[in-house]
Amino acid sequence: MTLRLYDSATRSARDFVPLIPGQVGMYLCGLTVQSGPHIGHLRSGVNNDVLRRWLMRSGLKVTMVRNITDIDDKVLAKSIEHGEPFWSIAYRNELTLGAAYRSLNVLAPTYEPRATGHIPEMHQLIAQLIEGGHAYPAPDGSGDVYFDVRSYADYGALSGQRPDAMEPAADAPARAKRDPVDFALWKGERPDEPAEAYWPSPWGRGRPGWHIECSAMCWRYLGAEFDIHGGGLDLLFPHHENEVAQSRSAGLPFARYWVHNALLNLGANKMGKSLGNVIDLDAIVGMGIRPVELRYYLAQPHYRSIIDFTESALQEAATSYRRMESFVSRAVERVGAVEPGELPAEFVEAMDDDLNTSRALAVVHDAVRLGNAALSADGDVKEGLAAVRGMLDTFGLDPLDPHWSGAAAGGAAADLTSTVDALVQLALQQRQLARGRKDWAAADAVRDQLRQAGVVVEDTPHGPRWSIADGR
Repeated sequence: MTLRLYDSATRSARDFVPLIPGQVGMYLCGLTVQSGPHIGHLRSGVNNDVLRRWLMRSGLKVTMVRNITDIDDKVLAKSIEHGEPFWSIAYRNELTLGAAYRSLNVLAPTYEPRATGHIPEMHQLIAQLIEGGHAYPAPDGSGDVYFDVRSYADYGALSGQRPDAMEPAADAPARAKRDPVDFALWKGERPDEPAEAYWPSPWGRGRPGWHIECSAMCWRYLGAEFDIHGGGLDLLFPHHENEVAQSRSAGLPFARYWVHNALLNLGANKMGKSLGNVIDLDAIVGMGIRPVELRYYLAQPHYRSIIDFTESALQEAATSYRRMESFVSRAVERVGAVEPGELPAEFVEAMDDDLNTSRALAVVHDAVRLGNAALSADGDVKEGLAAVRGMLDTFGLDPLDPHWSGAAAGGAAADLTSTVDALVQLALQQRQLARGRKDWAAADAVRDQLRQAGVVVEDTPHGPRWSIADGR
């Protein structure tokens, strides 16, 4: 089966056919770094990472671009609020974002451009739009340049919006616009904003509008036409609609497939910085959830399904992942670390069906159940272990991935795991000595004390093994 992806532009699932055979150009709208990321942002990163991994697993070479918006109205508002240079705020939050992505085993992008590094490309695009009659400098001498929305006949095709029914674009003052729905490509210098936030341009000192930034970076790194443009569904309008309009008006065919992930809600509202209802990675870890378990929680639902966040659902997801992790651990004790193997046909079919991750993970759970039955019956588990590892590797969730199992899993956490294992093994040795001298009371006391500490001991034909109790 050929991979099919739901394309927001056509509102249908389409066979994915790369522009260049064997290669994929992929752009993900990254964060505006006025503050650190919340788990809604991380969902977009994880969902697109799963798509990227699946494309790579299918034998395609992927060029992945994920941008950083380090200059816009929100970043400057923070700069004014805190009396700190905008670039200082942006860079600090960029580092926090990168650390969060790494913690969740999101592969590093091929390129991660910043908006401020691509002012010349923006100037070039704006000049082409003016020359083609699709943009105009403000006649009031403010230095603003606007996109003429009605000059692009297909405006609204991506989102379903029509200019006659639209509210005025709120990204710039309406006083110099020909039409209230026109949006800013370049914003002239303003006395109430930091003086360092401006660049020279043919239209006067100013800074870029939000939408032109992404068009310029797509063009710079992926060319005039590329395969996949991703991002959260909240970006569909106006951001992505405006990207399409300005790029195609400048003669760029632009994205062939639009892949949008749904949002993560907290209560009745989407999680958002402006609403103040955000949960970040540190808060999740504070709930006793490991990053690998958060990744599972974010990847499990279909990427186009809304996630209504609850702590109980997060704990259930963590428990589900621990069952898979436990099988891998027990099977490795039995047969060694078998390499990830061939993927079951049902799993491949699910992933090729618009990345049906929930159905694909159901295949993983079925394989784990069969594997646990084989372990209990002292049967062969090599093939099952290889299949489970292969499927989880596609999700970036293989427990034996060095990111999760080795030093890369994170300094203090990895050290703590090693220390706990050594202490538990010492206790189990004392228990075995007690059992050897038939001091059953002492042996049971060791087991009970471990249980009170959240450690479950299981006696197997191959010796005792331990795990952390669910919910700890």
